Amino acid sequence: MPFDPINPPEFPAPIAPYSAGAKAGNTVYVSGVLALGEGGVVLHIGDAAAQTRHVLEVIKTTLAAAGATMADIAMNHIFLKDLADYAAFNQIYAEYFPGDKPARYCIRCDLVKPECLVEIASVAHLG
Repeated sequence: MPFDPINPPEFPAPIAPYSAGAKAGNTVYVSGVLALGEGGVVLHIGDAAAQTRHVLEVIKTTLAAAGATMADIAMNHIFLKDLADYAAFNQIYAEYFPGDKPARYCIRCDLVKPECLVEIASVAHLG
């Protein structure tokens, strides 16, 4: 099945060869999102809550470019550098999913840049 790449024009250039998202049929896949600015600069260093908010806002914008909303997310793949940030992450995460909660998993792992504390990849379904 062919897919349409989703690359909102207001985003900085990706730091690797990928699209911000891809829409295939009624499914939207959002690439793993980090708290990065122009040139791959890490934003909100040392603040897991602020990084989480930034990541979720980027996901929200990517979904909107594909005609979806946060309410369409069925699955989130969550990566935390340090599980000590789990409570701060969940506090912000809950603001973005006030109704039905998507499925998710959360693992602790190293991320592509040492200052990154949070990464989320999402799958949304339209209709």
